[in-house]
Amino acid sequence: MNIFRHRPFGLPALAVLMIAAAGCSSADDAPSAAVPSPGAAVAKLCRNLDEGLPKKVDKLARRDPEPASALTAGWGDPAIILRCGIERPAKMADPEADGVEVNGVGWLLEQEADKSFRFTTTLRKAYVEVTIPAGRTGDGMAPLVSLAPAIKKAIPEGIADQSP
Repeated sequence: MNIFRHRPFGLPALAVLMIAAAGCSSADDAPSAAVPSPGAAVAKLCRNLDEGLPKKVDKLARRDPEPASALTAGWGDPAIILRCGIERPAKMADPEADGVEVNGVGWLLEQEADKSFRFTTTLRKAYVEVTIPAGRTGDGMAPLVSLAPAIKKAIPEGIADQSP
């Protein structure tokens, strides 16, 4: 005796399967970013920064990553991602590390293995990281130029507080 019964796969079952599959896929393919977990003082600075960020960066519309947070922001596709309140990068202790200043904001520059660039603010009360994907590296420093006014206004100069 066969305990498994063969049931025809009819149109109603197919419709239910397609609806379930559509519900599991992301229609907008939003970018993702790990949300930092800074202490209260840094989190407040980051929320202030989020309120002052531009709607466009290097002519790219804002498109925030998932999960939604005032500590992250994004622009374009592939997305330029900003994360505020990250931990101090170990590379900052390296006297040979590359740095650049863009419109009054100092940045640690790191090129990743995938040819993307990661910039982290230096000498500010909160560390702000901006990742420019490999497909956008031809834009040079333009994203940092767009972000500099908001960072200067929201994140004062100084040494970032790393307490939780």
